[in-house]
Amino acid sequence: MPIDQKPLYMDVAEQLRGLIYQRQLMPGDWIDEKVVCEQIGISRTPLREALKVLHAEGLIEIVPRRGSRVSTLDEDGLHELFPVMASLEGLCAYFAVKHQTSEELERLELIHAELEKLASEDKIDEYFEVNHRFHTLVQNFARNRWLSRITVELRNVLLLARHRQLQVPGRLQQSLEEHRMIMEAFRTGDARAAQESMNHHLCQQEKSLAEEAPEFVSAMSQGKKSDDSLVA
Repeated sequence: MPIDQKPLYMDVAEQLRGLIYQRQLMPGDWIDEKVVCEQIGISRTPLREALKVLHAEGLIEIVPRRGSRVSTLDEDGLHELFPVMASLEGLCAYFAVKHQTSEELERLELIHAELEKLASEDKIDEYFEVNHRFHTLVQNFARNRWLSRITVELRNVLLLARHRQLQVPGRLQQSLEEHRMIMEAFRTGDARAAQESMNHHLCQQEKSLAEEAPEFVSAMSQGKKSDDSLVA
């Protein structure tokens, strides 16, 4: 059987996504396509396809006749979106518990075990990726296509902020404790508790950013010039 290979543009998108999450590309930074192509050793075509992927995720803004830049989100918008996201993900958890099968619970248990291990090793980036898988599974297990569509769109907008809050001192362990509460609700089949725990989990993310990382909120709002060679 042929081995499936990841398209080149997806690999490029992954590299750029990593630069954004690591804050080497900051909100508002313009991306110099020529420099990126030279550094990675690719043509403009896969790069532009990669930018379309990141645009669909809400991480990149494509400005006609000017190019692409990392998305910005004003402070009011950031604080308005988190409560909405908390409500949506809370609903996902509620319906996921209502519909859950033993196989689905087992899949969540396996991912949660990964989170436990990564948190104990203080691996923030890896924890973030596995955490994203966890939330996506809960969303899928809710079996509500309209809820899923809206949740995906807003999650992509908030991905950068949700990654940053894990870097706040003590937040990684706090996030894990919140996940333990969510998992307990799934194990006991308590849909309402799952909804409340997930809602609390998202609200704590916003609180961590607002209280412990105000400079990040400011950067998201205003954009910040970077010295990284990938920006114009």
